[in-house]
Amino acid sequence: MSNLKMYILVKDSIPGGKAVVGVAHASLACYLKFANDHTVKQWLDGPFYKTVCLVNEKEFEKAKSESDRVVMTESTLDHQETVIAFKPREEYPKYFKFFRLYK
Repeated sequence: MSNLKMYILVKDSIPGGKAVVGVAHASLACYLKFANDHTVKQWLDGPFYKTVCLVNEKEFEKAKSESDRVVMTESTLDHQETVIAFKPREEYPKYFKFFRLYK
């Protein structure tokens, strides 16, 4: 069984309703961007885990330096960057383990 997982990071300053929509858009945008990737096809065979976390501005900016990701913006928030989704993978940088889960 695969341990592939998509991490989705949401800025903690984003209102709840906008955050939920951003997560949905980011998940789909990430899938579409990497749909032809072998790892993504393997992830889709299941289980296709996703971990959604709240991050502060500094954590968000640091995570943007990682590869294979999409960054979403919200037009109703002056096109502010709100959510990052990462192509599914088995291992992430260790600092990802310290992000707060979105509840």
